[in-house]
Amino acid sequence: MFSQREMPSASSMFSAYASMAASMMLLRSMANELIPQPIRGYILNAFHYLVKPRSQSLTLVIEESNGIARNHVYDAAEAYLSTRVSPDNERLKICKSPKEKKLTIRLEKGEKLLDLYDGVSLRWRFICAESDKNAPSENTSISSNVSVRSEKRYFELSFHKKHKQMVLESYLPFVLEKAKEMKDDERVLKMHTLNTSYCYGGVKWDSINLEHPSTFETLAMDSEQKEAIMEDLNRFVKRREFYKRVGRAWKRGYLLYGPPGTGKSSLIAAMANYLKFDIYDLQLANIVRDSDLRKLLLATANRSILVIEDIDCSVDLPERRHVDHHHHHGRKQTDVQGLLNFIDGLWSSCGDERIIIFTTNHKERLDPALLRPGRMDMHIHMSYCSFQAFKILASNYLDISSDHHHHLFPEIEGLIEDTQITPAHVAEELMKSEDADVALQGFVKLLKRKKMEGDVCENDDPDNKAEPATKQSKKRKVACKQKKTVAAAGTQRRTRRLRRGSSL
Repeated sequence: MFSQREMPSASSMFSAYASMAASMMLLRSMANELIPQPIRGYILNAFHYLVKPRSQSLTLVIEESNGIARNHVYDAAEAYLSTRVSPDNERLKICKSPKEKKLTIRLEKGEKLLDLYDGVSLRWRFICAESDKNAPSENTSISSNVSVRSEKRYFELSFHKKHKQMVLESYLPFVLEKAKEMKDDERVLKMHTLNTSYCYGGVKWDSINLEHPSTFETLAMDSEQKEAIMEDLNRFVKRREFYKRVGRAWKRGYLLYGPPGTGKSSLIAAMANYLKFDIYDLQLANIVRDSDLRKLLLATANRSILVIEDIDCSVDLPERRHVDHHHHHGRKQTDVQGLLNFIDGLWSSCGDERIIIFTTNHKERLDPALLRPGRMDMHIHMSYCSFQAFKILASNYLDISSDHHHHLFPEIEGLIEDTQITPAHVAEELMKSEDADVALQGFVKLLKRKKMEGDVCENDDPDNKAEPATKQSKKRKVACKQKKTVAAAGTQRRTRRLRRGSSL
């Protein structure tokens, strides 16, 4: 204890404090005058770094996208963590489609999860940052009055710094492999379509399970044509090393052309079910910029089919730089140069085992740039229904075996080969009754009615039976057009004669 004499007085303590404060202010003023601001900031940061407590934790951020491409680590983490859910989790997203074997579990935003790998604790957290913006940005549509919902999703993986090498070289590859095994075991084909609302990172794909039942067995098409398509698909998927050796991107292009209702969409679904490939349905009319188109194309997964239906209506290559000022959205016409580059340009190498399909009802309207070699490798003509295709439809809808010969088949064969009727029209007629006799009798009446209406095209070539069905169909179309032209001319002549007679 200090004695009364040793205890300083209050006035002396105040004087000492005032002197020290004045000295500090003098030193601060001198430092401000003599030491430049950048150096003062550097010294202050260094001081904070020295006195700040050191963290032994390291956090890896796994974002949903990697630039303009999809981040496969994010997808793998999302699938893998669904198997590591514990009772400690409070909020989870649950869904199940009819074809999936079990529930799909995903973490809700903000949820944390602890995983153990080789005795090491690894902490996961799912973060979803959202904000509403009224002002357009570079990723928004042209309209400035649209409220844009921005969303950024990512995982955070935290662990002790000393385990960094193990996580990067062992744990993350393990997560990727596990996710791949889960995808192969529980593979459900997906149908991807555009998300029309612009979000973080621009446009993106939304998906739904592909439940189209079409197969090559049920497809109403000549057997020779089906076998040729299946052989081409089998050859394509087996030639990975061939494409690599010759220096070409591992992709294949198909053009499906023919009248509406001839089964183009059913063929696409049959190809997807046959190869177990997902389908990406691209509507070019909804694309504003080439950068968005590239992002969408790069976001398509390997082992997938990119479909652009009615390509003749989607693009107009000779005028792709033209701006349509009368369009109600005020958008520039889609520039398909990015699409062409993805098909056979430098961008075509960004992905493996991809199929690109164009469909059109009018092949003659397509720009030659889309049809040149290297873009559309195989042109498939989807023609009117032949008798062989009819028997497949009869088997599908009326359960009549292809080996069974119904007493109406000979009459139907004689009528259908000279009638332009689509498989869709045939199927619609066969669905009108579950009784095979009633349905076939109605179909015969339909064919006879179409013949009376002038839709029948007689073929005068006696040797046409030996030709392929596709050539016969082309000949029938040409003959039909010629006969209709002659008939129209005859009608005009008769009309003129009647008018002259009436005037007399």
